[in-house]
Parts: sequence; C-alpha cells; structure tokens
Amino acid sequence: MATKKKQTQTVDVEGNQLRDYEMVFIVNPEISDEALETTVNSVSNFVTGKGGAISSIDMWGKRRLAYPLSRFSEGNYVLAQFKMDPAWSKELETTLHISEDVLRHLLIRLSD
Repeated sequence: MATKKKQTQTVDVEGNQLRDYEMVFIVNPEISDEALETTVNSVSNFVTGKGGAISSIDMWGKRRLAYPLSRFSEGNYVLAQFKMDPAWSKELETTLHISEDVLRHLLIRLSD
C-alpha cells in the first residue's frame, strides 16, 4: 500500500525562506485554561513575531502520558503547524525548554 506524502513548499516572504514545521508540545495539566491559552498564544506570538505564519493549532486536550514526566501522569497536548524561517527554530526550542509550563515538545521540519 502506497502512502501519500504531504506536499510542502518553501515560501519566500520578504527575503526569508520559510519552511513548514509541525510541533507537538505537552503542557502542565495542573494549569488553568487561561494559562493554557496564554502558553499556546506565546508560542503563536513567537512564530508570527519572527515573520512566520501559523497554519493551524489543534488542542487535543488532557491525555494520559505513556510514562510520568516531572511527576505528572497526564498532560495537555497541543499540535501546531506553521511556517517559519529555519534560523529561529533553535530559539523556539530553547524558549520551550526554559518554560515551566511545557513538559515536553517535539519540533519537526516537514520535508518534500
């Protein structure tokens, strides 16, 4: 059975090469809904502030983790798809790593 590949494009915006990214991050399950929205908005604002564009943000809700992370057995899962200049990906990961509300994240560059 053949699998379909997702078509991705590199978009040139104001001289910057934007690439497609997909990121899943797990947020502390004990924070309020407003704090969860703030965390998601801060990720969104980081991408758009650096000249990127958000394609979609899907909030999967609270789910059980495969193994405990920082004493938590559940987490709020969020999937974000966006376009961003590759030069900012390392700073985004550093920002998420420093954040106390984000337990884990996985940033993937979608390729052709």
